Amino acid sequence: MSLRLATAYGHGRAKDYAASRIARLKPVIGCLLIVRRAKRTSLEILGEAEATRLATTLGGQARSARRARRLTLAVVARRTGISLSRLSEIELGDGAATPIATWVALGIALGRPLAVSFSRPLDEQRSPADAGHLEIQEYILKLARTTGRSGTFELPTRPIDASRSVDVGLHDARHRTRIHVECWNTFGDLGGAVRATHRKHEDAAATWPDDRIATVWVVRASATNRAILARFPHIVDATFPGSSRAWVRALTHGTPPPPQPGLAWFDPATGRLVERRRATIPA
Repeated sequence: MSLRLATAYGHGRAKDYAASRIARLKPVIGCLLIVRRAKRTSLEILGEAEATRLATTLGGQARSARRARRLTLAVVARRTGISLSRLSEIELGDGAATPIATWVALGIALGRPLAVSFSRPLDEQRSPADAGHLEIQEYILKLARTTGRSGTFELPTRPIDASRSVDVGLHDARHRTRIHVECWNTFGDLGGAVRATHRKHEDAAATWPDDRIATVWVVRASATNRAILARFPHIVDATFPGSSRAWVRALTHGTPPPPQPGLAWFDPATGRLVERRRATIPA
């Protein structure tokens, strides 16, 4: 045999050998791929556990509803097109993989239509109902620390009646002044809110006769709130004659508060106080 033929023969045998090895390894490779794909994510595991829990609850409710209506498994199975054995499994809690169409049909047959919906977003569920209001109170209390004042959350203006309290009470010992900050996320009854502020002011004057009582409203600068105040400019100006700019400076820099009640905006986009510019009112 020539050298060229021997080399070709050797290459051929090498190819055959490689092909046979690959053929033998294919099942092993396939198994490895299956194992790799079988690895589930944490959300898959969580989803399966939650589905099992829901199926157990729904199955028990289906069984109770069927018995309350005095229906047999056979009757419900026939009406819904579910096999008798499968319906029994569903009632016992083994219904996590059951199609939603089957659950709908089962609910109709039992007179208990299925109601399914997504819950509120998690961030909304974790936030308190008055989160917007609390955000303003938190900011005012933060400013109090930076300006050397002591701040009180929900300060009672009448100690014997805790229901009468201002949103944030600031004690300015240097100027012998107590600043009452009413924080507004939304408005309901504007007139009622003003009357409540006046009552709290009178209560505070009786409770702390040696200090000057200064009052300011801090209102979220939403389009709705701006529209409400813009609609009643005379009422707002009469109620809050104090300089809004001076009030913003007093709260943010610790300067003495104006002698008259005032109003300032809280801008949620920047998280800062903004002065309220008085509208030009036609004569």
